[in-house]
Amino acid sequence: MKRPVQVLLLALSGIGLLHAALFTDLYLRYVKEGLRPLLIVSGVLLLLLALTGAALDGGRTTGESDHAHGHDHSTAPRIAWLLFLPALSLLCYAPPALGAYTAAHSNNKAIKERKEFDRLPAASPLPMTLTDFTSRVQRDRGLAIKGRTVQMTGFATPTGQGGGWYLTRIIFTCCAADSQSVKVRMYGTETPPANTWLAVTGTWHPKGALGTPTAEAALDIRNTKRIPPPVNAYTDDLPLTPS
Repeated sequence: MKRPVQVLLLALSGIGLLHAALFTDLYLRYVKEGLRPLLIVSGVLLLLLALTGAALDGGRTTGESDHAHGHDHSTAPRIAWLLFLPALSLLCYAPPALGAYTAAHSNNKAIKERKEFDRLPAASPLPMTLTDFTSRVQRDRGLAIKGRTVQMTGFATPTGQGGGWYLTRIIFTCCAADSQSVKVRMYGTETPPANTWLAVTGTWHPKGALGTPTAEAALDIRNTKRIPPPVNAYTDDLPLTPS
């Protein structure tokens, strides 16, 4: 790879990062929202490196070439050409969103041990995250979730074992490589198509001892409503409004 091509690669990478982070929401498919400033800084630095390299190459004279003692120091290993693929993908190709397949093959988000829980609001249905619902079902010895109608949002993940499905969220700790999933088993309806985003309302499905790890994070569904995917799909957010 010749020196001008290396400069082009730096420029493409910088432009691709800035395009993804400044003008689209595509960066959210790679990293969590809080890392956006770092992506912008990285894109700017890559562009500055490309401009500096181009300026240095333009200022060279024939007698200042990089050839010495029969060796060409202006080339990089051929494998470096593969770097053009991710650089171009930032500009021309949006990666598919992580979804049901990833959730079915990833680690479930660990539910932290909790000794105290805040009082639940009186709203009905009660908007909850999947993480909070699971924690309440398996850790809250006050049984505050018992008999409460709750609403959660997520996408459908088929169980693959005799039917059934989970309402699912994929959560980025930092980036796509460390993603974890949180899933709540759904009872009472047919399995929707995989990756369908839904707002689901229902009550805890009695299975196991509520308030202990034996309780299943599961819901008896009263109604479902199809919703568009959120812009930032890799968080476990509250539903915007009760249905």
